[in-house]
Amino acid sequence: MTSLHPSRPFIELLGVTKSYDQGAMQVNALRGVDLSIGRAELVAIIGPSGSGKSTLMHILGCLDPPTAGVFKFDGEDVSGLSSFQLAKIRNQKIGFIFQTFNLLPKASLLRNVELPMLYGGVASSERRERALTALARVGLEERASSKPFELSGGQRQRVAIARAIVMNPSLILADEPTGNLDTKTGNEILGIFDEMHAAGHTVAIVTHDPRIAERCHRVIRIEDGAILEDALRKAA
Repeated sequence: MTSLHPSRPFIELLGVTKSYDQGAMQVNALRGVDLSIGRAELVAIIGPSGSGKSTLMHILGCLDPPTAGVFKFDGEDVSGLSSFQLAKIRNQKIGFIFQTFNLLPKASLLRNVELPMLYGGVASSERRERALTALARVGLEERASSKPFELSGGQRQRVAIARAIVMNPSLILADEPTGNLDTKTGNEILGIFDEMHAAGHTVAIVTHDPRIAERCHRVIRIEDGAILEDALRKAA
């Protein structure tokens, strides 16, 4: 299957493979993936459990290097970068959103959202201002002093989104972001992703839920470590 190739790809994978050793057996999670994603795309990466979609997300997020092939992020070949260099890219250019939120339970919402900036060396006064702005974008500025356990699941996911966007990343990666939410709350969260996309972020959502794919402009279907379909959807 040949991927759709934007004229100026923001993300580009060429012949990417990923293998893991499990005892005496080798597992091939990705098998020669070719993929290009342009700036400001809203993409769904779908497939059943074990299809390789989470492995693909880890590579796109510079969390895990490919075994072979070329991975270019924002025009730079990052396939052979050091762990320190990859961590810098993750901090400055990528926002992560997970199904389980991954919030610090004893820290305030403000502190949770400030964390990426703390790692990025942003001054204290600026961290607070930017964290409050990010919380306001998801409708939670007034809860800045609350703790995650005081919130509903949907509110906690909003905090996770605020944390993901506070560094103004080029790429937002979401892994099953509505998996722990009811349908109404999930739709509200997807509405926030629509807003992030409209603001110019590239958004890639990894999911097994076809309802999410219906909200995205492009659907990449992966199975057995290979891309089976890469299709544009008509804008709503």
